[in-house]
Amino acid sequence: MVFDYGEVCTDDFIVEMLGERNVDSPIELTSTETRGNYLPNFVDDSESIILNGHTDKKYLEEALKTKDAKYKPIFIEAAGPREKIYFEPHKVKAAIVTCGGLCPGLNNVIRDITYTLRRYGVDEIIGISNGYKGFLREFNYPIVSLSRDVVRYIHREGGTILGSSRGYGDRTKDIVNRLEDKGINMLFTIGGDGTQKGALRIYEEAKRRGLKISVVGIPKTIDNDLSYVRKSFGFETAVEEAAKAVLSATTEARSAPNGVGLVKLMGRESGFIAAHTAIAAKNVAFVLVPEVPFELEGKNGFLESLRKKVLDPKYGYAVVVVAEGAGQDLLKKSSEGKEEQLDASGNKKLDDIGTFLRDKIMKYFADKETDLNMKYIDPSYMIRSQPANANDSIHCSLLAANAVHAAMAGKTGILLGIVHNYYVHVPIEMAVKSRNTLPPNSTIWRAVLELTGQPPLMKQDAVKCNC
Repeated sequence: MVFDYGEVCTDDFIVEMLGERNVDSPIELTSTETRGNYLPNFVDDSESIILNGHTDKKYLEEALKTKDAKYKPIFIEAAGPREKIYFEPHKVKAAIVTCGGLCPGLNNVIRDITYTLRRYGVDEIIGISNGYKGFLREFNYPIVSLSRDVVRYIHREGGTILGSSRGYGDRTKDIVNRLEDKGINMLFTIGGDGTQKGALRIYEEAKRRGLKISVVGIPKTIDNDLSYVRKSFGFETAVEEAAKAVLSATTEARSAPNGVGLVKLMGRESGFIAAHTAIAAKNVAFVLVPEVPFELEGKNGFLESLRKKVLDPKYGYAVVVVAEGAGQDLLKKSSEGKEEQLDASGNKKLDDIGTFLRDKIMKYFADKETDLNMKYIDPSYMIRSQPANANDSIHCSLLAANAVHAAMAGKTGILLGIVHNYYVHVPIEMAVKSRNTLPPNSTIWRAVLELTGQPPLMKQDAVKCNC
């Protein structure tokens, strides 16, 4: 099939450019026109990935014969080094900032951005301390000079050598003033939804002022909930570490009569970590995620389902994995009248589903005069502070290198995403429009139901399912 790129590429995914690219890249690769010579090649702007690819024959037939937007393929620009770049490397002053909560791989990204910039011949690379706060004069945080020697071994450590904080991304004019004063013309923002919304405002303000500043985001969200980012860095490490907590809970639960192990994991609006961890760790009886509502009481409710599992002679114990954003509607009922609070990043402050469930389980078993040995584990901060594992380290390197390639080519207002296992340029505006969530009809959730054997819906109006 051949599609006219101009007809089918929606304006939403067109990548902003700072200007004409007239500088030869110093990176030694082969021309985009030369293939099959055993050497890596540059990437051309015409190379794209189809976002809404579909294997259904009827879908493809409709795509060929109709102008209906429902069937049009949507192209997203492929990431990678360009043969012609916008910036002269010796004129670049690049800044890196890490924002939000900690996540495995932050130091890896800082290191690999620095190394790739140096490969281009960029000499001035600075780190902004403590998130967007570091741009604001009243805090007087130091600027960190980054070189190969400074960052060489930082990937072995968790956290971020630059420090991080939440909030202050709405101080747009002050931030852009500081970028202008410092002569920074390339900004890499490493962070999640709140960070990238701040980056979008910075990009728009710089554009309004006519400043030639490339703003490129690297998606850091341990919950894996940014749109068009199939896998954010740190996610695999988080699952690996979370699985250790679940195995500990399993050991505790199965070593005592009527044992219940309850593990609370990250996942404000998305249950990806909880679902993947359960599949990885095995022996989990229940997985509770924000995307699938459940009730506590009644014969189909969670509490009775849990009691039945524990009392079943085939089992005798149960492990429950709950995402932090699950069951928030149940907590609201118990805290009616309280004002909704937001954290510094603008996210809703969640009530603690972990301790809430722990107390409800203990009370329910007591009311039913059923013995219970309860063990509750919340490993969240231990997980966030870990260094990246091997797979995440590879992912961080590819994200960082492609971010630098994009910025050197003069692309701006974008972040790096993954579509169908290809790295792509996603306009930040599109990435932050909505959160990525775990579809209840997905392969992953089906695998969770098959593994746990839990009822598909723990509600009074639940329907039977042959999952």
